Amino acid sequence: MWRTNLMPRGDGAFYLYLHAEMRSTAGVGVGDTVSVELRVDDAYRGGPTHEVPTSFQAMLNANPTAALNWERLTPSRRKEILRYFAGLKSERALERNVDKALRVLGGESERFMARDWVDGR
Repeated sequence: MWRTNLMPRGDGAFYLYLHAEMRSTAGVGVGDTVSVELRVDDAYRGGPTHEVPTSFQAMLNANPTAALNWERLTPSRRKEILRYFAGLKSERALERNVDKALRVLGGESERFMARDWVDGR
């Protein structure tokens, strides 16, 4: 038995990531079709989240559309974005990515964090 997470795809569906050790043990490769059995791990806890950057919160406060779309994101998507912000190496990179996040949350169609965003989602 393996433990892994389902990742929301954004349209109600989920991705199931099978890491290299799982694929190797199962004798399958990337792109192969597999059958799986899923069980909920009732002991799972989501873990810590990162703080919302002050600049990002200020921009959300000033943009009601972006703020509403931020609240509409799944908790895991918000957590993913905050983790991404926390891992950036420079203030300039944070500023650039906060600006991009606000654009997509505000409704602009653009790629952000390897996803196509449309209408704030």
